[in-house]
Amino acid sequence: MASINPEQSTCRFSKRISFRWLTTPAEESTDTIVMSVKDWYVDLRIETATGKIDWAIAGQRIVESQEPLRVTFSHELDSHNAFETIDCGTFVPLPNGDDLEMGSMPRHDLPGAPDKEYEEVWRELSFRDGPEGPKKGLSWVLESDDGDLASGEGEVTVAKTFIGRIWGTYLALSQTQTLTRQKTASGELVVKKSGADVSARREEWESGWKEKYLVGEAAGSLPSMVVGFDGEGVGSWRMPGEKVQVQGKTYIVRAFEEI
Repeated sequence: MASINPEQSTCRFSKRISFRWLTTPAEESTDTIVMSVKDWYVDLRIETATGKIDWAIAGQRIVESQEPLRVTFSHELDSHNAFETIDCGTFVPLPNGDDLEMGSMPRHDLPGAPDKEYEEVWRELSFRDGPEGPKKGLSWVLESDDGDLASGEGEVTVAKTFIGRIWGTYLALSQTQTLTRQKTASGELVVKKSGADVSARREEWESGWKEKYLVGEAAGSLPSMVVGFDGEGVGSWRMPGEKVQVQGKTYIVRAFEEI
């Protein structure tokens, strides 16, 4: 793993150390990493006992305040279907350098999924060296371009995909989502979203890209760094909001960094 000065990068690469609901002991039953590039993140949590997805989410990372650090995470993709849940955590540094996150969220293992308080401990990781070599690399988050979904009533189905890379670590998440669009009495268009199971791919650089996790029905068709992306890091790839082609599909660049 490559260690760089935090002032050099807008990225965060974190591993979860433990989780607990406030009424239970802290434990860690997953292999969880979160990659954040500027204001966008991709988060994959794999159950270590089963190899199945515990939770997969992606979206925007919005800093609400610095002292204390409060961050709100949007859920543009969510394997728990908690798209409208307000996900806001307060982060406090611990003496060993880890971060304690405190907040509340739906507890899906209880009837009605009531909001309960939780605590998570996160450890920031050094970036894994990638194909660019030691102490340098590309980092980015791309979101699939679903076209114009804002006009008219009715249902539309999209394949929402997020892919992200920080140097030698890569994540891809995909979920079929149904958007139901209805007008209120005042004429306002309201969109409700529901999602199917998420497929996920995690790859790491080890003298070449290697698959670490491949989970879900569509995992085999997800974009892969093993195959490679034409034009990665060049031209429109460097400009958030621009569109690029990845293995035959159009994506919107959400964030980009090169060191």
